[in-house]
Amino acid sequence: MMKDAAAPTLSAPLRILLVCLSIALTTGAPSLAAAQAQEQESQAGDNRTDAALPLHQLADLLENDEARAQIVTQLRDAAASRRGDAPPAPALSEETAGAATAAAAEEPQQPSFARRLAATTAGWAEVIGAQMTALGDLARATFDQDRGTGLQFDRRTFVAALTTFALVAAATIAAYLALRLLAVPLFAAVGRFSARAESGFGVVIRRGTAVILALAVDVGVVLLAYGAGYFVALFVVGSEGTMGTRESLLINAFALVELTKVAIRTVFSARHENLRLINVSTPIAIWWSTRLSWFVSVIGYGVMVLVPIVNVQISPFAGALTRFLIMGAAYVYALAVIFRNRSLFSARIENLAENATAALFGVLFRLMARLWVLLAVAYFTTLFVLSQLDPAAALPFMLSATLQTLLTAAIGFGLSGLLSTVIGKRITFSEDIRARLPMLEARVNAYVPNALKFIRMVILVIATLVIVDAWQLFDLGAWLASDIGLQTASTLTRVALIVLVAAMLWIVAASLIEHRLNPNTGGGRPSARQETLLELFRNALAIVIVTMTAMIVLSQIGVNIGPLIAGAGVLGLAIGFGAQKLVQDIITGVFIQLENAMNTGDVVTVGGITGTAERLSIRSVGIRDLDGAYHIVPFSAADTVTNYMREFAFFRTEYGIAYREDIDNAIHHLREAFAELKQDSNVSENIIEDMTVPGVTALADSSVNIRIMIKTKPGTQWGVGRAFNRLVKMHFDRAGIEIPFPHQTLYFGEDREGKAPPANVRVLATDQT
Repeated sequence: MMKDAAAPTLSAPLRILLVCLSIALTTGAPSLAAAQAQEQESQAGDNRTDAALPLHQLADLLENDEARAQIVTQLRDAAASRRGDAPPAPALSEETAGAATAAAAEEPQQPSFARRLAATTAGWAEVIGAQMTALGDLARATFDQDRGTGLQFDRRTFVAALTTFALVAAATIAAYLALRLLAVPLFAAVGRFSARAESGFGVVIRRGTAVILALAVDVGVVLLAYGAGYFVALFVVGSEGTMGTRESLLINAFALVELTKVAIRTVFSARHENLRLINVSTPIAIWWSTRLSWFVSVIGYGVMVLVPIVNVQISPFAGALTRFLIMGAAYVYALAVIFRNRSLFSARIENLAENATAALFGVLFRLMARLWVLLAVAYFTTLFVLSQLDPAAALPFMLSATLQTLLTAAIGFGLSGLLSTVIGKRITFSEDIRARLPMLEARVNAYVPNALKFIRMVILVIATLVIVDAWQLFDLGAWLASDIGLQTASTLTRVALIVLVAAMLWIVAASLIEHRLNPNTGGGRPSARQETLLELFRNALAIVIVTMTAMIVLSQIGVNIGPLIAGAGVLGLAIGFGAQKLVQDIITGVFIQLENAMNTGDVVTVGGITGTAERLSIRSVGIRDLDGAYHIVPFSAADTVTNYMREFAFFRTEYGIAYREDIDNAIHHLREAFAELKQDSNVSENIIEDMTVPGVTALADSSVNIRIMIKTKPGTQWGVGRAFNRLVKMHFDRAGIEIPFPHQTLYFGEDREGKAPPANVRVLATDQT
């Protein structure tokens, strides 16, 4: 008291400022200090009335320079007197003030990590200290009988309040039970509707619809019972349409608790297996549903109904003690359940991982099997700590975060499961489309599942971010509103669209090329040149699309592609000088294709190799020779390309007859052989024109050579020639025309006397008839 008397007297402007500051500080004080403020409120009521001046007067005072300077001076004098009459700090000169301002401006705006950690720790310590101090004050005020603030009990008031409270509670619970009884047939019908689902995608649709219907019915029952409770409290028990605070607390707590239990029943559905969201057995569902429901009921009704009533009817200290006992008992029970069943739960989650339909879910379940104990302990520890530090906001925060987590997890895993079901199914097209585009089905089944897997991953990432935001570990809204959040989301969206457009472009272009290559569609069977060029164009288009997509994606994520393009140019120039042979192969191959020198299936001679061209690339040709050997000939070695498959061909050969034979007679029989050749159905379709006989080409040593030429379709000249040689031999033999062949003289040698040994030759008699 003497220290207060020695304090300097404050002027009216300073008192106004201090009153405003005290109002602001009182507004932000902890909830446990509210009772102490109410106790002091009656003693300081008169002074508060005198000091509570309009705020606009404070604004006028602060706008006046002289009044503001006077307030600052008086505040410094008051502070100096409280420190032991220390002299006020000397006023700073303009130069000193300017230097201090400049130094303060040069200081970093963002404090260091150590400073932020120290500030956070100090803040929590101050909060806990303030709560403990306020709790001690409340305890002293509760049991301080000398000050008239001790425990007081009015029996008549208590009985009346208890009767009213019991009537409202009984009416609300009775309405709820009656509505639940009426809703039993609806739940059974919805369960039967879900049970009729067949395998495949229909199960997801039908069961999802059934779960939503059951949830709507369950929520409707709670809301109707909630309304019935309010009706009884207002018009049956209450007077003139009003209701007491206790009854309002009960009805509101009933709504929140029962809606939370609705969420529990939706997840486990102990009575209807076909409406259960998770794949567990009925005994396990009943075990979880029962314990979680009791846990929510005890905490909800205890903290939201019992604790406020104890605060008002007994004392705030008793209310705080009641809340501590309720939450402490719930916390200990939760930890006991967790550690008693940790092995069992881990084994069941591992079983879910083994039976998971998608590999991703298997990984998530195995991770959950190892982390669920830590997550559960962290959850209940957070609930207990928050209930003691911030009782008013603890349950709403935990309820909101839990519901948001469950809803997000249900939606995320539901969509992911739906996508997993779609990914596992093969996309099929009609017979007509498969006939026109044979590769389209395989191409779509290669791209669509990968795209759906990416979408599933994005959904899981978004669900994780929403869950983290629900627990205020990460401010998703602020991050999305920030520049980096907007830029990241925009970049990811653009990249996804670019990749999607590139994939669609490739599918359309490849399908069009495939349509043109298909002999059953388009303009019929393409020529060999068209087939080769279209295949080369498809390969080149794939390279261009991949390169351009990669460049655009890199530019969208912030990579400067200018140096990449310049580096690619320099690298290309270096490769051009260092790999001149490769460049020559490519350039020569381009011109060979443009000039239509050869196509796949042609019989060609390239680089001294003759055979069928089986594969053409931009750099080389693959040739299969007559022996079956496969040769890869680079185009740089193709000085001359000989193609035997252009427009038409000639079977050109020469037949030799003996000098004693008649040439015209031989030519006559050659024409007869050709006439018979044209009668052969296997060969005649390949002959374009009649045989040409240029005449005698040479009078050789032992034969007279006659040349003939037969014009055929390209590639058939060898088969036509073989068939004609057979007929010529047959016709010459029948006509007795001699085909000369080399003669050989046998020499038996001589003995020392110059005589040849006898040759034992026996001539067999021949039948001359």
